[in-house]
Amino acid sequence: MLHWIRTQFAEAKDLVTKQYQNGNTILQLAYIDSLCDESKIMEAISVPFSRNQQPFIDIVKASPEFNSLENTIEWSPAILRGFVLLYLEGKYYSYDAARVIREVGPNAQVESAIQGPQTALSEDLKDCLNIVRNRYPSLDLKVEEKTAGTLSKTRLIMLFDKMRVDPQQLQMVRDKLTGISSEVLQSAGELGKQLVNERKHFFPTVLITERPDRICSALSEGKIVIMMQGTMFAVILPVTFYDFMYAMDDKYEAYWMTRLLLFMRYTSIILTIILPALYISVVSYNPELFRIQLAFSIAGSRSAVPYPSFIEVFLMLFMIETLIEASVRLPRYIGSTATTVGGLILGQAAQQAGLVSSIMIIVTSVVAIANFVIPINSMSFSIRFLKYPLIVLSIFFGLTGVAVGLFACIVYLSGLRSFGKPYFRLLGSAIRKQQSDIGQVKTN
Repeated sequence: MLHWIRTQFAEAKDLVTKQYQNGNTILQLAYIDSLCDESKIMEAISVPFSRNQQPFIDIVKASPEFNSLENTIEWSPAILRGFVLLYLEGKYYSYDAARVIREVGPNAQVESAIQGPQTALSEDLKDCLNIVRNRYPSLDLKVEEKTAGTLSKTRLIMLFDKMRVDPQQLQMVRDKLTGISSEVLQSAGELGKQLVNERKHFFPTVLITERPDRICSALSEGKIVIMMQGTMFAVILPVTFYDFMYAMDDKYEAYWMTRLLLFMRYTSIILTIILPALYISVVSYNPELFRIQLAFSIAGSRSAVPYPSFIEVFLMLFMIETLIEASVRLPRYIGSTATTVGGLILGQAAQQAGLVSSIMIIVTSVVAIANFVIPINSMSFSIRFLKYPLIVLSIFFGLTGVAVGLFACIVYLSGLRSFGKPYFRLLGSAIRKQQSDIGQVKTN
């Protein structure tokens, strides 16, 4: 039995196989460590077998917790559900020793969901693996354990579905993990930077998440997941631009509602990137693009502003960026209140003092709100930065500079790769279909 189990779970580093002997009686055990409770195994199997008060076979036959297994087909599903397989006196039995984590880990806070699961990953690597295995109980799920950091010796586990993963990508990730030269590795963000060799990318090429449902969805699409000890975040790769725009709630909503939300997110990206640059371009270079009533209204609101429009834009954006950073660093209970009150007071005071126009306050508010629509925080940071090069171009070249800047951004995204895969994919249906076809071909 042990040879068969080791063959089936050859790449599962959390597989435990043991053999006990008490006199002439031999007991063989096989189970997955991350799915089972060691205390249950000790109390129900190890300790009673070592005692000579009563033959252990009699305990097994008399207890309803031990079930006889007649067919080897039942072995793998039983192990993946947290059962212990026993071989005793020529017969096979299973014992339920599952360790199901309920309300132990914290709730997801960075990626919140309305209808989806609320539990996040844990900082304990064994608990993380338990959560993922319970949600993805597939024999094709493989686990590889490694260490990174010459001083910290941080434990890492790499998860992938062997029937769906791309072998070339898998080997590439293995080489990257082997080549990590950092002395201390403490977070998933540091790991992500090491995997991309700290290249100066504008956009993230690995996805960092705390949600088990996103991890299981990524595994089913042939992606690779890396989790590490001491952090409740996992790294998913390779990724596309669409993965950062996709919220897990999209799985639980109706089809057209999901498409509407995606359209709203992409529209929000366009607004937060180009709206400040367009304001400068139109006010300074091309006011004729507006209807005459709107042009007079904007000119009237800026009549008391003593400096050019680009200084006005930089002043308001600096205030907004400062408020966002303060909301992150302040304690949770006062952060939202302080930043909300500060934003209202500063905006109203700046407008009444003639430092900024009322139109600029509207533009800044739209930019800030639109940026928060993006589901993944790392992409939100990139989008926040991207508007500044366009602002600089709009100062010197107007609408022409904005158009050229957008074109350059699209060209840059089109040439970007995430571990050899094209990055700039706006929709995810094609890549999911491709991964499904690969899995079916490998299965056949």
